[in-house]
Amino acid sequence: MNRPVSSPAIKVVKSVREQVSPEEWQTRVDLAACYRLTAMYGMTEMIANHISCRVPGTHDQFLINAYGMLYEEIDASSLIKVDIEGNTLFNASDYGVNAAGFVIHSAIHMARPEMDCVAHTHTPAGMAVSAMECGLLPLAQTSMRFLHVAYHDFEGIADDIGERERLVADLGNHEAMVLRNHGLLVVGRNVASAFNVLYRMERACEVQVMALSCNTKLIRPPQEVLEETYRRMQPRTNQPNLNGELAWPALLRKLDRVDPSYRN
Repeated sequence: MNRPVSSPAIKVVKSVREQVSPEEWQTRVDLAACYRLTAMYGMTEMIANHISCRVPGTHDQFLINAYGMLYEEIDASSLIKVDIEGNTLFNASDYGVNAAGFVIHSAIHMARPEMDCVAHTHTPAGMAVSAMECGLLPLAQTSMRFLHVAYHDFEGIADDIGERERLVADLGNHEAMVLRNHGLLVVGRNVASAFNVLYRMERACEVQVMALSCNTKLIRPPQEVLEETYRRMQPRTNQPNLNGELAWPALLRKLDRVDPSYRN
């Protein structure tokens, strides 16, 4: 007697791209690119640090890296969606969120609704400058963008929710902050803008470490020149170069030539 053949159970698994809005997916791609570029330019410390971006159309949700992945591994699908209360809303990875990353980034996302992206690094140059009593000096044109940079004193590992209020107060309306004895923090109205500020702030720190190591007298331009240069270098919506938006497509092309898997 012939028996009917049972069809095997088929498990349909949707991709992350199919489970989120087109706007969120584009933000995921841009944020993953930012992680890859940060790695490409040597601004990483193994699996530490974090870059986050607000989920489009929300005020209390943001995307952040899976704690356990190197920046060079991160792609659009691996980013974790959380809210400002610490609840995980979407996670397709096998990892969780770093506690210090949540504290720092949730604080900024709550306080600066006009800024969608927040980046924090521990680079050798950034950490060196963070330990200097003089702070970040306006030694070169790139550095002058940060003439009035913010500072936040070290309170220990930033995993205390109570520190959020002080972080926000010290950042004020600045686009960049030196975390004393710790590292650097920047914000941007989008991913392109935040990466632009991060890259330029890192370059300013590198210049300072190099210049101070030369044991020679340094030239400081007149204060009025510094102030005017600072004013002209502040990001404006009608100046895509200052915002980083002019360079962003070129940076994505650079990534695509090397490894386009960040788009996965």
